[in-house]
Amino acid sequence: MQDRFGFSMGSVFVALVPFSLGVIGAVVANFPVSLGGGLVPAPLFVLMPLYFWCLVRPDLMPPATAFMLGLLEDLLSGGPPGVWAASFVACYAFVDRERDAFAGLASYGAILGFATAVLIAAGTAYGIVAIYYWRFPPPAPLVMTVGVSIFWYIPAVWLMNKIQHRLIGPLRSDF
Repeated sequence: MQDRFGFSMGSVFVALVPFSLGVIGAVVANFPVSLGGGLVPAPLFVLMPLYFWCLVRPDLMPPATAFMLGLLEDLLSGGPPGVWAASFVACYAFVDRERDAFAGLASYGAILGFATAVLIAAGTAYGIVAIYYWRFPPPAPLVMTVGVSIFWYIPAVWLMNKIQHRLIGPLRSDF
């Protein structure tokens, strides 16, 4: 049911789901408890909903949301301000430009598409940090983060598909 301003509570809820998943991802990834004893870096959980919703429903994940999620990641991770914000916006721009190619991917191709997006975000972050500190940081932690993120994308995409089909899909008629 729409009110006189042209939106309904269902559409507001649907619009908040992708952003909320990104916020949850940022909080979980930066939670000060490590299951691997500090040997395995935390994955970029915040990038997973950003990539997924940019492909599936770009109207629910605009570039401003990617920027806000990047700022949240910057705030929670404690790194230089703006690194992940710029990285996520660059990744979003690439995925948005190549949406038709990425959206057609299935199975292993979908994982490779996400791997490409993670590499772009990580490469952008690496470049910004290298310029910020005026030296090249060791790439091993970032390479491990990319690998762990790709590994964790498999269950994350399954969960986001379930959310999209069970929650977002039925409420689509409210628009």
